Amino acid sequence: MTTSSDRPKRTPKSLNATTLSSKYIESRASIMSKAASALKFRRKFTFATKDVTHWFPGHMMKGMKQMQSKLQDVDLIVEIHDARIPFSGRNPKFRDTLLVRPHLFILNKMDLADLSNKDQIEEQLRKEGVENVMYTNSKDGHNKTIMKEIVPAFKKLIESEDRYNRAQEVDFNLMILGVPNVGKSSFINAIRQTQLKKGGKATSVGAVPGITRSVLERIRVCNRPKIYVFDTPGIMNPNIKDVEVGMKLALCANLKDHLVGPDVIVDYMLYWLNKHKQFDYVDHFKLSAPTDDVTLFLAHVAKEQGYIEKRKAVVGGYMYRWNFDAASAIALRAFREGKLGKVMLDTNYIHSKVT
Repeated sequence: MTTSSDRPKRTPKSLNATTLSSKYIESRASIMSKAASALKFRRKFTFATKDVTHWFPGHMMKGMKQMQSKLQDVDLIVEIHDARIPFSGRNPKFRDTLLVRPHLFILNKMDLADLSNKDQIEEQLRKEGVENVMYTNSKDGHNKTIMKEIVPAFKKLIESEDRYNRAQEVDFNLMILGVPNVGKSSFINAIRQTQLKKGGKATSVGAVPGITRSVLERIRVCNRPKIYVFDTPGIMNPNIKDVEVGMKLALCANLKDHLVGPDVIVDYMLYWLNKHKQFDYVDHFKLSAPTDDVTLFLAHVAKEQGYIEKRKAVVGGYMYRWNFDAASAIALRAFREGKLGKVMLDTNYIHSKVT
């Protein structure tokens, strides 16, 4: 009779770091999926605190008029939009303006976007009259290659159509359009640094919308051929009819946080991530499971970060509570920097429009 000690022992297969990591990720994904199944997430986002459907400051109206007055001196319109929301928030006035000049549509911040449905995105854009699409990430070092490809694209598009009153000009003028804080100024500076080998910033750059407030003078970005650009203020759609479109713009920082409320934006972030089963935020913020409760979520983030605010109590003395504003800022920064995973906020729009 053979005993257990007589049986040949199996040599365990070696597990390298990659295998272990993959198994851990699969295990965590399974846990998250089961946890999500047990929870009932919201199917609709209810927005009832502030109005984001009308945000068209005076400088935007002034900027639009300045842009229209300079069109006769422009050879190419370059519209820059956020790759995470290729459709949401595009200003319809741009489309009216674009009819008179060649148009290049650039989806910036491609490193933050889930572009697995890129073919569908481009198909829908073509239905909306957008034929020329490129993808960029102005802040990434390896983007130099893309920037070098863009200048030939400029030249090709300009020379493909009649230049009318500018037919005898040897230089090219470009106008850069887009919603606020989409990366227009960063894009201009990236081209300039790549083509002219110049450091510094020719135009102001900021992490909040509204830095550029007027159409500036021409900025030279290339010598061969000579190319100049007009930077412009971010122009928002003056009538955002769909509240969720407004929330997408706010989540991508195209609206100033205080106009909507940081905690409201975080609430929408949770709603969207849960709805699309993107649970990277659970590990990132050291949660035990997904949550659909923004109050509990912000309290957890504040506790983890040690964010406590001190306030005077009505009855005298002081009271302490978790600082939700600071926690909201942390959460939004993580989302906007791609730490919670790549996203395509217009996925439902794409699926509903493309047939």
